[in-house]
Amino acid sequence: MDLAIYGAQGYALGAYEAIRCLQPEKNIVCFLVTRMGNNAAELGGLLVKEIEPFAESLSDAQKKEIQILIATPENVQDEIEKTVEEYGFSDHVRLTSELWDEMMRKYYSQVGRFSPLQDLPAGESRASVHIYMAKSHKDRPLKNNVALPEYMQPVQVGAANTDEVIANIRDDSGENISKKNGNYCELTGLFWVWKNVLCEGADKDEYYGFAQYRRTLMLSDEDLLRLTKEQVDVVLPYPLLYEPDINMHHDRYIKDADWDAMLSAVREIHPEYSDALDVILRQRYLYNYNVILAKKEVLREYCEWLFPILERTEELSVPKGCDRSDRYIGYMGETLETLYFMKNSDRLKVAHTGCKLHI
Repeated sequence: MDLAIYGAQGYALGAYEAIRCLQPEKNIVCFLVTRMGNNAAELGGLLVKEIEPFAESLSDAQKKEIQILIATPENVQDEIEKTVEEYGFSDHVRLTSELWDEMMRKYYSQVGRFSPLQDLPAGESRASVHIYMAKSHKDRPLKNNVALPEYMQPVQVGAANTDEVIANIRDDSGENISKKNGNYCELTGLFWVWKNVLCEGADKDEYYGFAQYRRTLMLSDEDLLRLTKEQVDVVLPYPLLYEPDINMHHDRYIKDADWDAMLSAVREIHPEYSDALDVILRQRYLYNYNVILAKKEVLREYCEWLFPILERTEELSVPKGCDRSDRYIGYMGETLETLYFMKNSDRLKVAHTGCKLHI
């Protein structure tokens, strides 16, 4: 049976590369989208097609010989599934967070990159883990109730911008940049964790992390046993793929002038990263969502590196960060997380796992 992949962004391209590697006998005929819009004309040398003319070019019998993998974020898969069925395709599979995790683990294990946490042996003692989950009063309610693990605590981000209280921990207490939430998004929460949690003490056996109310790292109880057994320094989500490189991410979300301001800030504050900028920004892999789990000292060091760059980027931006509110700093955080941990992958033990999307 042939396969068509519905989607034309990071999930779809990642699935395509994984299937090509793990199931080379599988015939992938094309990528599908509802409308071309700003999507590329092809990915990985394979055409991207709108579903309507694609369906019209096939007979009913031919449609039965094609399976469609819906490789998009889960919050839009219901609608896409209805579209696929309306055009006569009855064999379709959703690329859920769990299926993505399984696929990426097998793929990266096979190619020897982005070491999966689940491939590491488990120890006998569980790591001490503390993860803060960003929540905003502007968040749309989840359709499904999510039971948080005992080590995860909600923190209200952008709390200084509202009288509404939705979490016991707020990012407008202590040292904070809560008022900048319009630009920094969830990163005002990470700043609060840095200044009010990570700067106290230096317990090397503790792990601290950050997540979003819709996106959390997929960690089993056994995974927590792997952290201390293998002395893992940091856990990140499997990266998404961009073509031809991760500059495509900034093309979609960050204006060129703001991007240049960020690059200038990095080179000014950390000139030792200049060479890495040129190399890493021209590869295909990006750590999305600003989610992370790391040893306390590792996360603190990352924050000490990250936030001065973002502050300087605000100063160099036109208009300056203080005169706008358009989420651009939050998007830059994803690029900088990628830069920092790929640059330091030789001195830090980095493991990877899936990222659960809550809908």
